[in-house]
Amino acid sequence: MLLTDRRADRVVLHNISWQQFENLLIDLGESRAAKIAYDNGTLEIMTPLPEHEYYKEIIGDIIKDTAEVLELDYECYGSTTWKQELKKAGVESDNCFYFQNEALVRGKLKFDLNQDPPPDLALEIDVTSKSLDRFPIYARLGVPEIWCYDAGEIKIYQLQGDEYIQAESSLVFPNLNIPEIPSLIERYRMAGRRIFRQSIREWVRGQMSKQEK
Repeated sequence: MLLTDRRADRVVLHNISWQQFENLLIDLGESRAAKIAYDNGTLEIMTPLPEHEYYKEIIGDIIKDTAEVLELDYECYGSTTWKQELKKAGVESDNCFYFQNEALVRGKLKFDLNQDPPPDLALEIDVTSKSLDRFPIYARLGVPEIWCYDAGEIKIYQLQGDEYIQAESSLVFPNLNIPEIPSLIERYRMAGRRIFRQSIREWVRGQMSKQEK
């Protein structure tokens, strides 16, 4: 085991075997603040900061509220650990959702990516720049779409082959202007969460009305 990067909010370890990774997950348990990512022997353990958690929660709420307005069935699995030993890949997204494959996982409490589909949408909040590039991990796990929030922007990435390409629109919400979301967050941030969520629902309805004209 080799430690090469240590900061107040994260540590990166190298030469970690899959069994060591599995044992660490057991030792850390499910009730923990730290989040992990594993890429073929390299392990990052990160403790989220308040800013990170704020954007994780509020963008997650936006996704849920949008699905409700559009009457889309979905499942949300938060920071579930997604992993495949064969791919030597493991990651805990900031939030993740099933939409296209919702019916296949509805109500499931245990997953095996050797037979279950990966989440349709993963959310990554990168307010402090993660040390380990998560895209190759997500690609090997087969997650079709990632939203990345960083420096006041949301960028959409979609899996094409074995790499992610930045896209203009979302596979989940193709008719919505997703990059507009950060400006909405700043506009209503001080209004309180209840007013914010009402405003988001109105925004979604307005976006859909424009599409119908």
